[in-house]
Amino acid sequence: MRKSLVRFAQVIVLFVMVINAGCSLPVVQMEQGQEMIGGTGEKDVEQRSSPIAGDSESVASTASAASSEWSGATERSEAARQSAQQQTEPSAGEESHSANHATVTTEQTAEPPAVELVPYEGPVEHIFFHPLIAYPELAFDQDAMSKGYDDWFVTVSEFEKVIASLYEKNYILIDIHSLYERQTVEGKQVLQAAQLMLPEGKKPLILSIDDLNYYEYMRQNGNAYKLVLDAQNKIATYSRTPEGHEEIAYDNEIIPILDRFVEEHPDFSHQGAKGIIALTGYEGVLGYRTNLIDAPDYQQVKQEVMSVIQRLKETGWTFASHGYGHLDANKVSYQRLVADTARWKREVEPLLGPTSVYIYPYGSRVETGSKKHRYLIDAGFDVLCSVGPAPYRKQTPEVLMMDRRHIDGLAFKTQRDRLLPLFDSEQILDPIRPE
Repeated sequence: MRKSLVRFAQVIVLFVMVINAGCSLPVVQMEQGQEMIGGTGEKDVEQRSSPIAGDSESVASTASAASSEWSGATERSEAARQSAQQQTEPSAGEESHSANHATVTTEQTAEPPAVELVPYEGPVEHIFFHPLIAYPELAFDQDAMSKGYDDWFVTVSEFEKVIASLYEKNYILIDIHSLYERQTVEGKQVLQAAQLMLPEGKKPLILSIDDLNYYEYMRQNGNAYKLVLDAQNKIATYSRTPEGHEEIAYDNEIIPILDRFVEEHPDFSHQGAKGIIALTGYEGVLGYRTNLIDAPDYQQVKQEVMSVIQRLKETGWTFASHGYGHLDANKVSYQRLVADTARWKREVEPLLGPTSVYIYPYGSRVETGSKKHRYLIDAGFDVLCSVGPAPYRKQTPEVLMMDRRHIDGLAFKTQRDRLLPLFDSEQILDPIRPE
């Protein structure tokens, strides 16, 4: 009997070795007979006039009638493991409100167990980026978009230098939800500031990414095309190079770069936290054209992006609403803000799961106490984030209001002194930028 068990174990080990050998290449696995990433059947859609400007409501309605965008399946060779995971884990749309907001430490290494946590009482930095410039030759090619890219985006080299400086200055990534807690006071639910506990000497940092949707103009001007999962279930990017070649990469976008940095420097992340991904919906999410809800392959595209979303959540990333159509909440009418938010909740929230964070497009906040302000709180947003030049945080019984610093070419060139607590922009600025 014992010999039979030994022989059985040897067979199992051999089988696992064979399976692993087939998963060794970090590429996206495709259905048999498909092209590497798929066709390009999407119609051209109206391009916004600048990287973070323009009313996109008309773009969204036009795109919804277009044919489906190529998607690229992400079938994994570890089929048995994936099947088991699907049986035990809820989909993004089925997760509870609290589960979506909990700091995830699965497969992540937090501070070493011996590190003692102490109360932190100082300011909380919150910085944000747009998707990285993966191909500067497209971003800075002197076309109509070059000025916008020079102002509002950063290169890969610049981002890597920024996070290296932040790490050297003892900043540590935290989850924004750790800043507050819901309590019952005199029978009423209220929000209260939570006591932040960090390793001694560390300073809290929240990082967010706006517009990680990979709009059509981004694809044409040097950003990646979409996020994908490789055969090892790691986040990568899919792009088309300036020469037209398909490329799977781990070194041209914030998420895989920061994932690797935290893997190498686990004390840069508190309890596995990474950052917030703020998404619109009018051209889909994460590079998947989920706005084309009438497309024949919508369900396939939806499942592909939800697999990516689930993996992001597992590795410490959370999500925020950036409005459906990237509208200026302060300028549009109350009715348009309501309609825009309702559409985001109808089309985007089922993919991501509920979120309590609303990040104002353009950084333009509504007046505190106004009808719009009341609406956003009633819509379930506990955190409202705008843009400001320095750390700002105000906690009320109903909402946490917070400012974020924009980290981009404009800030590098005009806000060096303000940013010195974080990094020296003279040492950050990429010489590949236009003079």
